[in-house]
Amino acid sequence: MRFLIRLQPEEEPFKIPFNNMRFLQGLVYRKIGSVDPDLSLRLHNPKVPKLFTYSLFMAERRELAEDRSGLLGYNRGFFYFSTAVPEIAEAFIKGLLEKPEVELWGEKFTVEEVKALAEPERLSGRKFVTLSPIAVTTKRMQFGKPRSYDLSPAEPGFYELIRENLREKYVHIFGLKPPEDFEIKIISSKPKRFEVKPGIFQTAWHLVFKAYGDEGLLRAGYLAGFGEKNSIGFGMVKVDGRKERVKRRWKEGYE
Repeated sequence: MRFLIRLQPEEEPFKIPFNNMRFLQGLVYRKIGSVDPDLSLRLHNPKVPKLFTYSLFMAERRELAEDRSGLLGYNRGFFYFSTAVPEIAEAFIKGLLEKPEVELWGEKFTVEEVKALAEPERLSGRKFVTLSPIAVTTKRMQFGKPRSYDLSPAEPGFYELIRENLREKYVHIFGLKPPEDFEIKIISSKPKRFEVKPGIFQTAWHLVFKAYGDEGLLRAGYLAGFGEKNSIGFGMVKVDGRKERVKRRWKEGYE
């Protein structure tokens, strides 16, 4: 289940900090907690799989702020939310609609629209574009101690850990033994460094890629996010349907 959330700003232009993911994380948990406190409490348990993700915050028109500290947005702001758990979707969306006034990083908005989005019937072989960057982390020894290390698409472990993460999500979503059939081919990549908590940084990757394999594995990534740390806003993707739209318009125009 995925949704487009549009927000009307109280004032224009409105600021959008580059590191906006943790503010959206707070919004998600607040809205879920206002409707279903028990669910919110369960999701705060680090051992519980979250199975939701969301995009970066965007604006219909934007420009770089003069001090280069973030962006200035115009018209409406918006972001996408996706989850494999109907209970999470119901609580979050109900919380948004019951109290549509929202404050993020000191800016005030009103939720103007929550739109449910259709899901593609087929995912294998499609081209994907990240709506928030994909994070993949491992442990490496440094000065005799294991340290977190952010993997890049140039390293084989990046793909291995994405596949294993998808298999874990598959088990939680479908309750079945996960398949192995999965392959990802990167078309383009760009690193981004985010401050996920004060003083704590994560390097993640905006990607355009093609993915092949089991539809269930790909559906798990499409709904709950590819890679790690999805509940703090990493790993949301969309299907790039530009060629399909062009073909459809051509067909409709010439039949």
